[in-house]
Amino acid sequence: MNQNNIQSIDQVIDTLDKIINDSITTNDPLGYFAALYQAVTIRVKQEIANNYFEDGSRMERLDVVFARRYISAYQAYRDQQAVTRSWEQAFAFSTDRWPIVLQHLLLGMNAHINLDLGIAAAEISKGHNPDDLKDDFNKINEILSSLVHEVENDLSVVWPALKFILKWTGKVDDFLVDFSMKLARDGAWKFSKSMANRAPEELKTMIETRDQKVANKIHIIMQPGLLATVVLRIIRLTERGTIAEKIGKLRNKQ
Repeated sequence: MNQNNIQSIDQVIDTLDKIINDSITTNDPLGYFAALYQAVTIRVKQEIANNYFEDGSRMERLDVVFARRYISAYQAYRDQQAVTRSWEQAFAFSTDRWPIVLQHLLLGMNAHINLDLGIAAAEISKGHNPDDLKDDFNKINEILSSLVHEVENDLSVVWPALKFILKWTGKVDDFLVDFSMKLARDGAWKFSKSMANRAPEELKTMIETRDQKVANKIHIIMQPGLLATVVLRIIRLTERGTIAEKIGKLRNKQ
């Protein structure tokens, strides 16, 4: 799996398919995020064809550069090589039995949106006005946000206790999703703009600093307070099916 060979959105989709299949075979929770990410990528491809974005070819380039960062991190982690602190923290929780599916998704989104998206957007904007990308940048986040809420609704059907608990403690649900979407999107955009016209040495320092800040946000997802933690534990205990089966349910959203 060489991320440098990925040049098109179709190749991104195919590579994610391999990660999903491997995760199903090994019953690996890392497949949750891969399945959601593939659904997002397929939706982006469809919307490019529908002229939803201001610049479809630019959006495909952004999608590919963005995806390469996740695929590269995934492969490096599998090969026991160094990855960014943000991804290291997200991947590490794959061996923890307590995170619910939504938390696994948010862990991946934290690293990929808060760190990777800004870097990818800055790379695509080189030589251009960064603000030209802003509308399409927000549109790709809207797609991701809508799919996360769809995932919640789908999981609530499979695990009725989830729907009841989230309705009863709506603030827990809103807190987790809003954290990952609005704050992550806005922060990623500011980070991307801050990298414009910076020297390579300066960029390296900025990315390392940003990476540490993003990694520190993990506690918001994994330690959201006593009430939220109790609620999440109850949800986890009511989840049904194997990890492979749950990955399959996320994949079937496509």
